[in-house]
Amino acid sequence: MGGYIRHVEKTIAIGSDHAGFELKKRVKERLNEIGWRCTDFGTNGLESMDYPDPAHAVAHAVESGEVLLGVLICGSGNGVSMAANRHKKVRCALAWAPEVAALGRKHNDANILALPARFVSTDQALAILDAFIAAEFEGGRHQRRVEKIEGC
Repeated sequence: MGGYIRHVEKTIAIGSDHAGFELKKRVKERLNEIGWRCTDFGTNGLESMDYPDPAHAVAHAVESGEVLLGVLICGSGNGVSMAANRHKKVRCALAWAPEVAALGRKHNDANILALPARFVSTDQALAILDAFIAAEFEGGRHQRRVEKIEGC
């Protein structure tokens, strides 16, 4: 690549299905407020759509190194998390509380956050997002465990 280095610091991919669309708009606002550059992989409205589409797009962006982190939002958070975790190098953590999000990063080196739009308020979701962004992987004994995730 002739000395070309992609600059991915403070870049984040975001995506949602129709159930997460309204929350995604507010999450994007928060990310912009705190200095993150967002790449939005949809959806762009409330019309019913298939959650794996934005989940795979966000996971691919994280997996390829195009972005540093990702955020996915659907009704329960389960569908987008399951789809994203099919990708190598992706560890998507479904979180419904700030402590769960922080532990996902600290202990599991999570690089995508899944939010359950139908089960958290906007204020809760933003607190979860803030905790996810602020936490850092602790390494140590957790590194060995993370390496075993791909080992099956």
